[in-house]
Amino acid sequence: KPTGAVSSFSMDPQTGALTLLSQQPSMGAGPCHLLLDKTGKNLLIANYGSGSVAVLPVDSTGQLGQPTSVIQHTGRSINPTRQEGPHAHCVALDPANQFAFVCDLGLDKVMIYRFDSATGKLTPNDPPFAPIKPGSGPRHITFHPSGKFAYVNNEMSSTVTAFSYTPTSGQLTELQTLSTLPAEFKGNSSTAEIAVHPSGRFLYVSNRGRDSLALFTIDPEKGALTYVDEQLTNGKTPRHFSLDPTGNFVLIGNQGTNQMLLCRIDPTTGRLKPSGPLIDVPSPVCMIFVPPADSKPQRE
Repeated sequence: KPTGAVSSFSMDPQTGALTLLSQQPSMGAGPCHLLLDKTGKNLLIANYGSGSVAVLPVDSTGQLGQPTSVIQHTGRSINPTRQEGPHAHCVALDPANQFAFVCDLGLDKVMIYRFDSATGKLTPNDPPFAPIKPGSGPRHITFHPSGKFAYVNNEMSSTVTAFSYTPTSGQLTELQTLSTLPAEFKGNSSTAEIAVHPSGRFLYVSNRGRDSLALFTIDPEKGALTYVDEQLTNGKTPRHFSLDPTGNFVLIGNQGTNQMLLCRIDPTTGRLKPSGPLIDVPSPVCMIFVPPADSKPQRE
């Protein structure tokens, strides 16, 4: 079909070698983000090019099935070049696996859906979205380990927005919006990735252009952010970074210079310290740590 596609693979646990299992249309153009739900039975897909979200079932062997839900976004925002239509950039689930959140860069909205893991169905929530300041371009969303707060990095404005979260209704309520750049920086930059440290004490956002990771501390009671520092990535265009499962290290992918940087995380301050030489990798755009065997999705 004239859309993007999604593939599933089996992985040899000893060698890491991949074997193609199945492939299905993503039901939209330019798929850019995938998420497996907590049951391991549903794969949620954000299609950036067409501005849509879809769900594919995953069977016990890893095979992808026909879509159980497809929702097309409509509308636009104020930037005529980047926001002429919807652009779904990521899809995330709340800690309870009951609500799905889709950051739509083209609409300046975080769309909110009720999610039924038994059927793979998405239905618009009430409220159906959380608004972001026009021209910001929301890109990714992440939840605090407590489940009380969520954070969105806005690509076009180089900002991060903190929300309080009501798990019974799926509602996001804005708390604050802060710049991810130091005051003295005057060049062009855009945010890419966002992540909360497993301790819940720190938040990181990558800046492409400034080529850095910004560090914020998180108020554990109020969810509010305080800008602390930044770590330059020793390369260009840090499109993605990944915290290791222990929270001791972060791996940063410099897409523009074909290298990855490993940094040690100070457990007290959250500050980063480069550890070892740069690692040569062609155009890294996403890095995922293989989880421990005892943390794999549980099936009924």
